Amino acid sequence: MPVLLAGGMGLALVLIFVGVDRVLRTDDPAFEHRLRRYALRQSGAETVSDQRGSAMTAAMSDRVGRAIAGRSFAASLQADLARADLKLTAAEFLVLQGVVTLVFITVGYTLIAVLFGQNILAIPIFGIIGFILPKLWVGRRQSGRLRAFNDQLADTIVLMSNSLRSGMSLLQAMDMVAREGNPPISEEFGRVTREIGLGLSPQDALLHLVRRMKSEDLDLMVTAINVQHEVGGNLARILNTIAETIRERVKLKGEINTITSQQRMSGYILALLPVFVGGFLFLASPQYMRPMFSGFPYLFLPIAGAISILLGFMVIKQIVNIEV
Repeated sequence: MPVLLAGGMGLALVLIFVGVDRVLRTDDPAFEHRLRRYALRQSGAETVSDQRGSAMTAAMSDRVGRAIAGRSFAASLQADLARADLKLTAAEFLVLQGVVTLVFITVGYTLIAVLFGQNILAIPIFGIIGFILPKLWVGRRQSGRLRAFNDQLADTIVLMSNSLRSGMSLLQAMDMVAREGNPPISEEFGRVTREIGLGLSPQDALLHLVRRMKSEDLDLMVTAINVQHEVGGNLARILNTIAETIRERVKLKGEINTITSQQRMSGYILALLPVFVGGFLFLASPQYMRPMFSGFPYLFLPIAGAISILLGFMVIKQIVNIEV
């Protein structure tokens, strides 16, 4: 049994490294191959090994992609990956998610077996954790990118307004934002200008931007631009008014975040304190904590405790999350 566990853990680590390498590789693989061949003078065996690993990952992704083709959840997942600015297809993300789940199951089961003896319930518990963590990672990247986008939006609107006053067209103003702005707003407006260059109307390209970035302030700006296109008016003045509104909202939201910072910190402390206390007791007196993980029915106590802590943290977070 220890031999099988060690072999499974080794296989899981190899798979997760292949998946991470696939995630981090965003440039041209052929160019990277030539660079390693001539600049780093890599041996032929290493090159063949790297090609086999990439081919295996690509084959798995292609097979998963054919299986989920046309499914609604695949389109939703692909939209989430685009909002998080991850250069991954839905199939590649599902492969990575499966590898992470396998690693968590193997490592978690082995750890529980070493510390408390073999327990089959560790497999679904660590499997659920490994399955959820990649989604949480995508959601965190998505929310962080949206937050950075909203922080830059007011200044971007002012830049567009000044560009329109200087005689530029709307397309030229958006192209200036794409060239002069900082990510993520420069990346999104660069995508808008590329879509317009491919034949899409500015209104449709901006609506695609709203679908990618779920921002109420951006929706207000795009609605104002589309209305001005239909009925006319001074777009520069309209954008200035929207920029002032957005700045006031950002200022008010910052004040609310400052007022509720103590409550948010209390939520984190209350959620993490039982974990740290349990870890300290494991180190100080393992025999005292061992019966809690010995099996049915005692194992339901830490499971119920973890669920209660998570629910309490979510309730506190929802209370202090005041929308402006």
